[in-house]
Amino acid sequence: MNAAARSVAQTAVPVPAEKIVRVYVWQWPVRIVHWVIFLSIGVLSFTGYYLYDPFIISRGHGAFLMGTVRFIHEVSGFVFLAAFLVRAYWFFKGNRWARWRQFLLIGREQWRGALNMLRYYLFLRREPESRVGHNPLAGATYTVVYTLVVIEILTGLALFNHALHSSVLGFFIGWLPWLISVQYLREIHFFVMFIFWAFFIHHIYSAWLMGIEERSGLVGSIFSGYKVLPADFVAADPASRRAKGFPVVGPGWAYRRLRRKATAEKKASAVSASMPQTKSSD
Repeated sequence: MNAAARSVAQTAVPVPAEKIVRVYVWQWPVRIVHWVIFLSIGVLSFTGYYLYDPFIISRGHGAFLMGTVRFIHEVSGFVFLAAFLVRAYWFFKGNRWARWRQFLLIGREQWRGALNMLRYYLFLRREPESRVGHNPLAGATYTVVYTLVVIEILTGLALFNHALHSSVLGFFIGWLPWLISVQYLREIHFFVMFIFWAFFIHHIYSAWLMGIEERSGLVGSIFSGYKVLPADFVAADPASRRAKGFPVVGPGWAYRRLRRKATAEKKASAVSASMPQTKSSD
């Protein structure tokens, strides 16, 4: 190392290392249910659209393609129902980021976070309203999605019972055709499928975008369950406020503070590195 490099190294301002922690956010039931619902919706959409408009012609002898497709649709529907019931149970038994409170706009802070996130999507705000788990707008969106899931399950069971005429199933779902005719139940059931796929497109876009913005491993977390985040940011998350010894501040504020701190430290290092060499006289 030459004299100039030694001088720069001596005069450079040391940058404190930011404590990064690996947080187990998405538990394995949440991840499994996520992928089961995704795959079952894919199978249900393909078979459901075929039942609506048969686009495959079977020319084999003795083939009963429509019945086979309908059977696959019904089995996939019950898999979809089972996955939703597991997720509904996990709303009450999961960790702090999986519980039902994360999906409702309860309190002024949740509403402010949702509005800030909406402003970010509308290009009226530079930085997202980040959270360790779902941000408030994403949580509210999932509430709408799960409501549509309930509608899809109820209409599907009603249509299934219309063909099966089961006394047991009719006891639980037989009231629905009395309120809405079977024809409209089919239309509702079919229309919700397109809403699911519109949400799927937005979900991919927003997950990829937030993964780039937050640099937390968001996309990979749905496979591993872990995110990589600053410790101060995790402590400031509303879901972590019950932990003792942590500051109670809004996570959006904490995330912006950490980014400003990192930017200031980089500028200080650059200024220190560009300072001219000074020699002391003996």
